[in-house]
Amino acid sequence: MRAIVIEEQGGPEVMRLGDVADPEPGPGEVLIDIEARGVNFIDIYQRSGAYSMPTPFTPGVEAAGTVAATGADVIGFSPGARVAWVLRPGGYAERAVVPADRVVPVPDGVTTEQAAATLLQGMTAHYLTHSTYAVQPGDTVLVHAAAGGTGLLLVQLAKARGARVVGTASTEAKQRLAREAGADEIVDYTSTEVAPAVRELTGGEGVAAVYDGVGADTFEASLASLRPRGVLALFGQASGAVAPIDPQRLNSAGSVFLTRPTLAHYAASHEELLERSTDVFGLVAADRLSVRVGGRYPLAEAGRAHEDLAARRTTGKLLLA
Repeated sequence: MRAIVIEEQGGPEVMRLGDVADPEPGPGEVLIDIEARGVNFIDIYQRSGAYSMPTPFTPGVEAAGTVAATGADVIGFSPGARVAWVLRPGGYAERAVVPADRVVPVPDGVTTEQAAATLLQGMTAHYLTHSTYAVQPGDTVLVHAAAGGTGLLLVQLAKARGARVVGTASTEAKQRLAREAGADEIVDYTSTEVAPAVRELTGGEGVAAVYDGVGADTFEASLASLRPRGVLALFGQASGAVAPIDPQRLNSAGSVFLTRPTLAHYAASHEELLERSTDVFGLVAADRLSVRVGGRYPLAEAGRAHEDLAARRTTGKLLLA
């Protein structure tokens, strides 16, 4: 089969497509014929070395397709069933073997492409708005990169829970997409200081929560945008890692909370993974959560997909098909 293999971590050029041996499922594993693969910032972190990975490896922690075969002791999956998975590498390939406890069924009403475009970012938006800071009716929240893949889903889920959503976006096209997703206010961070604008929009109070997947470039504005006892959920570092901070700054900012969450800890068990995926896929099937695919790339052009995502040239979700 064909697969992307990374022999050593580095730039996009280290991803090389070649022929590898077909995998075989062992006990408790599922062999999946992959039809669509999600491209995520975690793929970039793992490829670049920002997150250490044993090499060689095939990147891609989110994909969808059909079950080709199962190993011993696998219950609930049979050949031909449509499935998706997250949080295990191997997606940038034609086939992958995945532990059964990381695999979820794709229901009727959700296409395989939608599943690959939704699972990781949809569950991220779900845990952020339902668990990390559970949005309450009447809250005002700030969503950075509101036209990105996760950002568009965050806007929709926060609105569904009754929030007033302030989003940040740069170009007019991105601002339009964020508004179409439900954002009530947009701050153009390229021409306007975010924190003062947020303070003005909230009558000086600040927001209940900031959902920040950008990191270094936005952290200071995020901290300065919070109301007293607000929550800064720093769930990514698209612009680079945030430097260590003095905890006293959380006091002076209003006894605020800072957390660095990750989906792995909010879908740690198979039961929680199923609960979140069922909720997210149910919203997609009911047309209550819109998934925007912003770009489709052949597997051989995974490097270009990484470059486009890192440069923020895209909106919505990127797929390798």
